[in-house]
Amino acid sequence: MRTGSQRTPQDDRLSADLARLAMLDPAGLQRRWRMVFGRSAPEHLSRALMHRVLAYRLQVDRHGDLSPATTRLLDRLRPDSPAEVLPPPDQPGTKPGTLLVREWKGELHRVMVLDPGFAWQGTTYDSLSRVAQAITGTKWNGPRFFGLRERPSSAQRSDAR
Repeated sequence: MRTGSQRTPQDDRLSADLARLAMLDPAGLQRRWRMVFGRSAPEHLSRALMHRVLAYRLQVDRHGDLSPATTRLLDRLRPDSPAEVLPPPDQPGTKPGTLLVREWKGELHRVMVLDPGFAWQGTTYDSLSRVAQAITGTKWNGPRFFGLRERPSSAQRSDAR
């Protein structure tokens, strides 16, 4: 198993290829683009964007591309894709039918996960944060309030300051 500090010859080759790519002028980037994609780069692409796309392609060739699930999610985010509500990333306890329970000020609160939304005391809310706000009267991160997300440690909180 490889740790983050161990470099391989493949890593060294990739670093060298990325360094060479960074030194190319616009004409060199255009030539490289034609070699990689078999056609000229779109005219509207800036030098910086051509460089980034080609660098990404080098890394994909060495390490592999995005997972099919990630590709599908990104496809749904495209501006030309049909408008649809994207589900939140999967978190434990967010599948429809799950019952979330939280005690607040001595009272037990039960929230049913719906598709879509969350039901609490006969009302449907569009987010857990709205449910948490209804329960507490103040703004809360809903997943954190219901224990679906860990609270940052005191060291992490002080680092963020």
